[in-house]
Amino acid sequence: MKSSMQVSASRREFIKNTGKLAAVSALANVAIPAVHAAGSDLIQVALIGCGGRGGGAAANALSVKRGPVKLVAMADIFPDRLQKDLTKLQIQFASQVDVPPERQFIGFDAYQKAMDCLKPGDVAIFATPPAFRWVHFAYAIQKGLNVFMEKPLSADGPASKRMFNLAHEAQAKNLKVGVGLMSRHNRAMQELANRVHDGEIGEIILQRGYRMHGLGGYFNSLPKPAGITDLLYQVQRFHSFIWASGGCFNDFYIHLIDQLGWMKNEWPVKAQALGGRQYRSSPEGILYVDQNFDTYSVEYTYSDGTKFFFDGRTIPGCEQIYSSYLQGTKGSGIASKAGDCGQPSSLYASQDLTSKMRWESKVKPEEQDPYQNEWNDLVDAIRDDKPYNEVQRGVEASLVSSMGRMAAHTGQEVTFDQMLNCDFEMSPNTDKFTMDSPAPLVADADGRYPVPQPGIVTSREYRA
Repeated sequence: MKSSMQVSASRREFIKNTGKLAAVSALANVAIPAVHAAGSDLIQVALIGCGGRGGGAAANALSVKRGPVKLVAMADIFPDRLQKDLTKLQIQFASQVDVPPERQFIGFDAYQKAMDCLKPGDVAIFATPPAFRWVHFAYAIQKGLNVFMEKPLSADGPASKRMFNLAHEAQAKNLKVGVGLMSRHNRAMQELANRVHDGEIGEIILQRGYRMHGLGGYFNSLPKPAGITDLLYQVQRFHSFIWASGGCFNDFYIHLIDQLGWMKNEWPVKAQALGGRQYRSSPEGILYVDQNFDTYSVEYTYSDGTKFFFDGRTIPGCEQIYSSYLQGTKGSGIASKAGDCGQPSSLYASQDLTSKMRWESKVKPEEQDPYQNEWNDLVDAIRDDKPYNEVQRGVEASLVSSMGRMAAHTGQEVTFDQMLNCDFEMSPNTDKFTMDSPAPLVADADGRYPVPQPGIVTSREYRA
């Protein structure tokens, strides 16, 4: 097994090489836009991927401090999701939403049509399942568009490498790219990170993260019903399928993983983990067919040997814990008090998180919402032409998440380097999907999809 230092060096070498590749990349010419801005200061936005965070991200875009911003195009593969978000946004932002039927696009090529409605310098929002991230990002770079993309950014090694390369291409074109890891824009956590990095609790010797609650999102799924293809069913219920989202692990847990890596100021270099599928039938006794484990427990290790323990559980009726913690040689801290980045953050003079508080965050009311902060920060960078590209650390956070997930699913220790260089691409033809394409996962005669088998399937996460 490679040492931690060797793994770290390998990672740095890959990232350095992606920069070299970007420098010699031949970038496509920017196409002439189909929709022109009403004035030079207007930022037009296209929403690609509706429902959930898609509509939320669009609302944040239309609420930035430094407008004007207008939504001019929308794309999805499910018409009902597009219409639901459009109706909500029209009610809330009537004067800022101009999406007539001819700029409402449905299908796997809808992302291209929506981005074709923008001019260079406008913003494309990517809120589709993460499997499509590299496909859409490549087209946005070709069109000269700024981007806001939701997390995670990848679920396997090949997609991660593509995203690293695309990040450098975007940077070479001076495009501004935000990533929906909103903890980084939580003003309380920003101050916490500064204090921790300045040594207020000494050297970090232990980190703990917990996301344990009941069912959420598309965590579990019943067998595919009639009237929908396997591909559309898997895209629709993307949390249930590792190829589409990294499963619940990447989508649910990446925020706590990202923020604790930030506090440590580096990424873990390896992980060992366990997990299991405790309750796999509905109350009616129908077998669930998703690929997720109900419980995950991961021991991450940093290059200096420091441990970060993460526990995830998605089981109703159990005690709910959803928070993150730091222990240092001179004290301790609470990063997220409740939720992904719940305020206030705080520091303590001892290991007892109930007494001897030495600092507690206080944030201005107008900066309490990290979802809005990340959009204000992105638009500031666009208007002031400041360097702004969050993709590299977004991919790294996704890789660290995938590393923990794969360790649990295979029963093996997995390093960052191994995760990055694992050649099992779960969805190699994402850029070629049509409405009639076969799905990356094929069900058996009983409608069940392959699931992880730790100790049995060890070089990949499930039998293809």
